[in-house]
Amino acid sequence: MNTERVLDIFKEITTIPRESGHEGPITDWLCAWAAEHSLECKRDDTGNVLISRPAAPGKENVPSLVLQAHQDMVCEKNAGVEHDFRKDPIHYVIEDGWMIAKDTTLGADDGIGIAACLALLEDSAPTGRIECLFTISEETGMDGAEALQSGFFSGRTLINLDSEDEGQLFIGCAGGLNTNIQFRYARKESNLTHVHLGISGGIGGHSGDDINKGRANTVMLMSRFLYSQLTSGLLLVSMDGGGKPNAIARECEAVVAVPDAAKCIKAFKEFGADIAEEFHTTDPALVCKAERTAVTLKPLASSASRRIVSALFACPHGMQAMSQDIPGLVQTSTNLASVRTRVDTSVIEVVTSQRSAATSERRAIAAKVRANFENAGAVVRHMYEYPGWNPDVNSPILARTVAAYRKLFNTEPLVLAIHAGLECGLFLQKFPGLDMISFGPTLRGVHAPGEKLELASLDKFVALLDEVVCNFA
Repeated sequence: MNTERVLDIFKEITTIPRESGHEGPITDWLCAWAAEHSLECKRDDTGNVLISRPAAPGKENVPSLVLQAHQDMVCEKNAGVEHDFRKDPIHYVIEDGWMIAKDTTLGADDGIGIAACLALLEDSAPTGRIECLFTISEETGMDGAEALQSGFFSGRTLINLDSEDEGQLFIGCAGGLNTNIQFRYARKESNLTHVHLGISGGIGGHSGDDINKGRANTVMLMSRFLYSQLTSGLLLVSMDGGGKPNAIARECEAVVAVPDAAKCIKAFKEFGADIAEEFHTTDPALVCKAERTAVTLKPLASSASRRIVSALFACPHGMQAMSQDIPGLVQTSTNLASVRTRVDTSVIEVVTSQRSAATSERRAIAAKVRANFENAGAVVRHMYEYPGWNPDVNSPILARTVAAYRKLFNTEPLVLAIHAGLECGLFLQKFPGLDMISFGPTLRGVHAPGEKLELASLDKFVALLDEVVCNFA
């Protein structure tokens, strides 16, 4: 297996639609790829795919090894960019040693894992039986991992290829859940002036890996400004911002009705200067814009505006606790991910996500989010809970991978747990005793436009995976 082949396969994958929940094209492509290469392939009712290569002569007694990646990708794009993730290929460039999608997500999470699996399957190096598992909808609820049936794969050792820092080997991860909120509202007649407010230019990022980096959350910032203006008579007309539950909100807009448009615009301009200073290091392109607008929508009543804005402003967001066992690891966090005004149903929807390595803490912060919004009259439900993966420092595959890394690069890898969610916790529930590790090349800006893959790290990732698989015994 070589890096050039892995990259060529990944480039082909960037042309195939694979939005979470709509993985049909990539699922079909994987099955067709297996048929083309005369490899055993099966697909379950959920859409999970397993492609297997039999053991080479003389390797029949080597235990089966499972490699795993997820089919779907987070589909985010910059405001104003024309891109349909259901049909358009990802546009990328190669610059300064990075493969970059400047206006959308790249999908290296986890397309590069898929590509590495396929490159291994078609490689001629003699190995034991290899089973490559490709799950669906990892990014939106781990539906594929949740639906896996006993016996779908036979291996008792699994390498997850969904990590994002070369030189780091992961043996644990946080569990998570989503908390979804709905406010019902009524509108009222008003002779107030309408103003459009917009915050854009946030860096965003992964709500697990990047939650402790102090980046701007534009939904939080918009809520902060709106709350500051409630005493001036501001009424909410609409608010829309953020995207996926596992991404930090990069953009947010609101339409408000106010007694004095010039005063509101001036206040928002001053607010923009304040937050530009606050986030000058993490989000240097943050911009606030305000202008009068003519809309036919009536504003929400004063009581509803106050309840919704206050609840959004009071919603917890960000890192909540650090691990007491692993220095530098975030233990618990919550992400105010998005808000949407549904005019046709008279509903404002809010999506949040909570993560923690400790089930009790994850549920406690989710309960705090629930209490905040229920106190404001919203209907709240928890969804898509998945377990964490507790580290096993005595893992045999960890020992083998550390030894391989030392041999190849003459240095020690870091052995860590990650605050992001991996499917390993669910695998362990369904296949008790499964020995697992996770590693990958270096990715940056995951879950946000500008996502990029470091090509030098891809060389090392491919070499390590090849060394571990070819010498697995």
